[in-house]
Amino acid sequence: MTYFDSEDFLEKDYSEAPLPKGQYEYCTFSNCHFANSDLSDIKFLECSFRDCDLSMVNLDQTAFREVTFQNCKMLGLQFQDCNKLVLKMRFEKCLLNLSSFFGLDLKSTSYTDCQLEEVDFAQADLEEALFENCSLRGALFEKTNLGKADFRTSLHFRIDPEVNNIRKAKFSMQGLPGLLEKYNIVVE
Repeated sequence: MTYFDSEDFLEKDYSEAPLPKGQYEYCTFSNCHFANSDLSDIKFLECSFRDCDLSMVNLDQTAFREVTFQNCKMLGLQFQDCNKLVLKMRFEKCLLNLSSFFGLDLKSTSYTDCQLEEVDFAQADLEEALFENCSLRGALFEKTNLGKADFRTSLHFRIDPEVNNIRKAKFSMQGLPGLLEKYNIVVE
């Protein structure tokens, strides 16, 4: 296995020539294009991706451990295919529409200023997750653990309290319609 340590990858296009398989530790990827490429079986440990396009990337057994994504386009990613051992990510100003986190352990994951529309969070463990200034229009929450999650500054979510654990989750008054929609009541 090839090992990369503390390297900076700048403005690379991996959609034509794929990223070499291996382990990347403390590496930074800036302005790189990965769209439709294959990142399967690659390990990223304490890496950061900035201003990258990772849309429709194959994530089969990809390991993300303490990885930060900033200002990245990440459409249609199947995160549930990742290596689940010590999966830990943070997202800032990312476009994650149509992605899936189905059934994943995402405790304390932070999503800041992200667009998470039509994202599948069914059966995921999002205990203590932070959704700060996020748009969650059409996101699926079903049998999801949202205990102590923070939605106070996020919008457009619909969460059914009867099929999700929302114990001690935080919501603002503007978020109440997203919790009560199924009851067909009006909140003013």
